[in-house]
Amino acid sequence: MGIRQAKRFRTQGHPIYCALYGMGHINETFLVKTDTSAAYIMQKINTGVFQDPVSLMRNISSVTSHVSSKKSPLVSLRLIPTTEGFDYLVDDDGFYWRMYNFIENSICLQKAETEDDFRESAVAFGTFQNLLSDFPAHTLVETIPHFHDTPYRYRNFQDMVEADAFDRVAEVVREIDFVHERAGYMSVLMDLWKKGDLPLRVTHNDTKLNNVLLDEKTRKALCVIDLDTVMPGFSVNDYGDSIRFGASLASEDETDLSKVVFSLDYFEAYTDGFLSACGSSLTDEEILHLRDGAKMMTLECGMRFLTDYISGDVYFRIHRAKQNIDRCRTQFSLVSQMEQSWDQMEDIIVRKAHQYRLSH
Repeated sequence: MGIRQAKRFRTQGHPIYCALYGMGHINETFLVKTDTSAAYIMQKINTGVFQDPVSLMRNISSVTSHVSSKKSPLVSLRLIPTTEGFDYLVDDDGFYWRMYNFIENSICLQKAETEDDFRESAVAFGTFQNLLSDFPAHTLVETIPHFHDTPYRYRNFQDMVEADAFDRVAEVVREIDFVHERAGYMSVLMDLWKKGDLPLRVTHNDTKLNNVLLDEKTRKALCVIDLDTVMPGFSVNDYGDSIRFGASLASEDETDLSKVVFSLDYFEAYTDGFLSACGSSLTDEEILHLRDGAKMMTLECGMRFLTDYISGDVYFRIHRAKQNIDRCRTQFSLVSQMEQSWDQMEDIIVRKAHQYRLSH
């Protein structure tokens, strides 16, 4: 499967090999090789998740072209045109496909093995943010509307609790109360944006470690991948989602909450890498609210896991019963730990911001 579609892109040589590749859950990803030993990544776009693939590809094309035009320590993803000169292919069955350059000598980690790994992912996402700091974010389409609109997510949560379609509310009262206790906090970032105090940026919106490629020898940041959710957003949310995912020393669905630890050492490593790469292009208001991005993304994600559990596990893929509620509880544990570490988080951010702004 896929070799027929691969032959419709402008590859160096003729495609002779095409096989499923990687661990992605949304799109189907293939490694393509040609008779000249050139390699490419080809993807069949999941139009069930991304219902406007034309706008999605317009976003990616605009952003990758902009990044490629800049001098950067990172390798940029490049779209390989079709034989007809388009950025994507619509095959005879109506499916949408795209092809990228293959990033040689790279590794993709599911979890940071060291603080340095985590710092390098921050350098990658910070550099990505910096390279796009002059890109007009309003020209991009929201590929998933309201993706990080936390007040919107909260309203949806309230509706699902009220409906209680699967009779699960009674078993998660403590978690529901945890959300309601922070209802006033949900709108902090959106309110800042509405007042004009938080700029709209081009954001990645899925800044997990496994969306960064590292050099397999040096373990230095090499490339930012998975650009499907690139759209207008807040820099603090991109920063925050990385902290949510990477500064915890436990699995996202850990059932023993005593193992869920918010690591200030990992938090500092990421903050150092991120601000070293983009601190000079962020506003004072953005830097001031980086820790809010960390807490907001963790709270929002936990709330989304809880909402999905109450709704019958319809969005997030689960592999066992109650996995979503276990995911929710790890996130809420991290929120509580962040609240307890609030002053230390601020001290780290202020110190790193001062360090890198002075250096520029």
